[in-house]
Amino acid sequence: MSVLLLRLAAPMQSWGTSSRFARRNTDRTPSKSGIVGMLAAAAGRRRTDSVEDLCGLRFGVRVEQPGQLERDFQTARPVDGSAPLPLSYRFYLSDAVFLAAVEGDPAMVGGLRDMLRAPVFPLYLGRRSCPPAGKLIVGIREGTTEEVLGNEPWQASPGVQARHPKPTVSLETVIDCEPGATNSELVHDEPVSFDPRHRQHGWRSILRGHAPNVPNPRYRPATAPVRAVPDPHDPMALLTEGAP
Repeated sequence: MSVLLLRLAAPMQSWGTSSRFARRNTDRTPSKSGIVGMLAAAAGRRRTDSVEDLCGLRFGVRVEQPGQLERDFQTARPVDGSAPLPLSYRFYLSDAVFLAAVEGDPAMVGGLRDMLRAPVFPLYLGRRSCPPAGKLIVGIREGTTEEVLGNEPWQASPGVQARHPKPTVSLETVIDCEPGATNSELVHDEPVSFDPRHRQHGWRSILRGHAPNVPNPRYRPATAPVRAVPDPHDPMALLTEGAP
């Protein structure tokens, strides 16, 4: 099987699977619903189109840089000046970086990569206000999701990598698994329909784990010269991808 790797980084991203009314939460890792939606947008599919083939792909994510949880609130008042509407709370992840893996048939995975290179509709990370920053497509690798996420070099920002004192790092993973697998969990983010008249999501099984020995491309022994890192005052430095 082939695995398409995507680097999900942005000043703000939000992956809500339990939002209700005036409170819009975010999960700590990207949802399958959000990634399927992004792939469907790249392919030019409408919200009423089927995404069954995309849901059949295996999905996994590795937490490169967890970021921080941020809360925003908004208020609005009707144009006629009447009583304001209730406050709306929205939660985001700031300065987070994830490595998403989409596993499937080589021909389909290659087609998705090509579509992401020239998307029909704009891409965003959970919400329209959160476009991706920097390089999105890492590449296509051969193997299983577990193998690929265990071997791919760390995708955190250059400054974070340079400050890590070891040649490898242990990173959290969340990967699709068979229903009923030992230690598996159920999450409600399997998209059935994005039709705004009747959105539907189903349950999927996941396994939480760790990729224990992920290479750190910016590791240097204490005796070696230290490579320059981005200006710490650069607001985008936490998100940019550094060369190994």
